[in-house]
Amino acid sequence: MNDFWLQLESHPLAGEIGATALFPLMESLHVLSICVLLGAIVMVDLRVLGLAALRYPVRIMVGELVPWAAWAFLAANITGLAMFITRASAHVQNPAFQIKMALLLLAGLNIALFHFRAFPAMIPGEKEGGTALMARLTAGLSLLLWCAVMLAGRWVGHVV
Repeated sequence: MNDFWLQLESHPLAGEIGATALFPLMESLHVLSICVLLGAIVMVDLRVLGLAALRYPVRIMVGELVPWAAWAFLAANITGLAMFITRASAHVQNPAFQIKMALLLLAGLNIALFHFRAFPAMIPGEKEGGTALMARLTAGLSLLLWCAVMLAGRWVGHVV
């Protein structure tokens, strides 16, 4: 299995990214895409929790912000992968990276729970000003998970 990661980081594209201005460019684009992603997620979560943008229906916020989050998530994955391949064998052994990936998986499962179970159940109650408990729980968990993902991501470069 370790041979795969070593082969990946010895690919010419990995060498080009790691040895040129492409790496800091990828890192900068990664951070910018995460800012857009988190901005959209935090606004939806705070609205679902009843802490912000109360004049806007949740379904409108979800409809307008989720596409931004989806495109930003795609950009973050592309730029993250570009950085990953430069040191793949080290990253897969890095505890901070492993934690970040586990937290990303949990955050993704939480998003699926919100969009396929909590959000559809919440819409009928929204007309009366209420928000379903499951939706509020997934929104709160989302905030915690995404903060944890960001903290773990920040530690990736500092844990050897």
